[in-house]
Amino acid sequence: MDIRLTLPVAVANRHIKISGSKSETNRLLLLQALFPGITIENASSSDDSEVMLKALAGNDDVVDIHHAGTAMRFLTAYYAQQESREVVLTGSARMKERPIAILVDALRSLGASIEYAEEEGFPPLKIIGRKLSGGRVTLPANISSQYITALLLIAGRLDNGLELTLEGEITSRPYIEMTLALLKEIGIAANFQGNRIIVQPATGNRQPATINLTVESDWSSASYFYSIIALSPEGTAITLSSYKKDSLQGDSALQHIYRKLGVETKFDNDTITLRKENRQLSTVNCQLNNTPDIAQTIAVTCFGLGIGCHLTGLHTLKIKETDRLSALKAELGKLGAKVDITDDTLTLYPHSLFTAGVLHLGSFSFGEGWGEDPIQTYNDHRMAMAFAPLAIKRDIIIQDAGVVSKSYPVFWDDLKRLGFEITAL
Repeated sequence: MDIRLTLPVAVANRHIKISGSKSETNRLLLLQALFPGITIENASSSDDSEVMLKALAGNDDVVDIHHAGTAMRFLTAYYAQQESREVVLTGSARMKERPIAILVDALRSLGASIEYAEEEGFPPLKIIGRKLSGGRVTLPANISSQYITALLLIAGRLDNGLELTLEGEITSRPYIEMTLALLKEIGIAANFQGNRIIVQPATGNRQPATINLTVESDWSSASYFYSIIALSPEGTAITLSSYKKDSLQGDSALQHIYRKLGVETKFDNDTITLRKENRQLSTVNCQLNNTPDIAQTIAVTCFGLGIGCHLTGLHTLKIKETDRLSALKAELGKLGAKVDITDDTLTLYPHSLFTAGVLHLGSFSFGEGWGEDPIQTYNDHRMAMAFAPLAIKRDIIIQDAGVVSKSYPVFWDDLKRLGFEITAL
């Protein structure tokens, strides 16, 4: 379904309760399957987490995780160590284009039986579960942290634990540290020094006891509200919950990045209030190795503000739900932006498209909207949500708006609470 998004009045000051972090939830769901004494509160309501939960609870011979990249990586490791379990793990057409050889090779080195059901190096996978003893694995450090996390999550169930060496500069370090913090929280000993991670086996009296864990709300989801505040007049505010000052999530860096874009963050117990302040803005330079999921939001915010940005550390974006760098260049280009991309960077140039409240695209002026050319979402939830705040500037059309259910099913409902109007087309 395509939608037209409009903001007829100023953004309302509302308190929005955001669902638990998808990243934390999916890690805990897998740990819960390995160690049933764990209970989880404030779990994510995202499609990705629902897919994980269904797969872990079921006993099907074929498991289809659709677009859920996290589930593909985590479940590959999980099924590989499930003795006597045979499964074909598959997904959407896009999922079959996303490489997984690095993880498969690592698991095979530990004794796993995994074959490619179609194209070598890509899903679907035929997995015959075996008892894995563990041992030593070496991986490139600049790969997606999900490959690394998949191995770390099962490490406590391996008789000899796991010693993982990462070669080179580490990408998305906060996501690795999140995984290790959750392991320690359930009682599994883990150590991360330099480029070496050691996880001890959960045997004997080191078995995790019964424990209840509450998932912190998702910082990636908060990014869209940071963008809304940044694009709003001075004094506009929104309150979000539930968040921690000492968050395990790398995307909590939003509070520092968006300060450059005029947004102040105030913590009060488990809530944060975002408020627009009057601040001189200039080109934003961000190294996003640790937080690539917020790149789309930052780029669109800067476009909406008329300023430039130079974002680096984005090499993992090319193998996400879509090639996010190419998608950003294409969709921002529709709106008149000048964007350059490489395999690792995005550069947006400053512009003066917004004049007296009217958007000018080349020689054309749209006083009543952005035109009828919708923003394509490419089956990518973050494309839909990153572009939505531009409705503060002018009406905008979002194609396939339901894609947000992958991580934030009630996103459009929450925008309605802020005063946005949504019309199905």
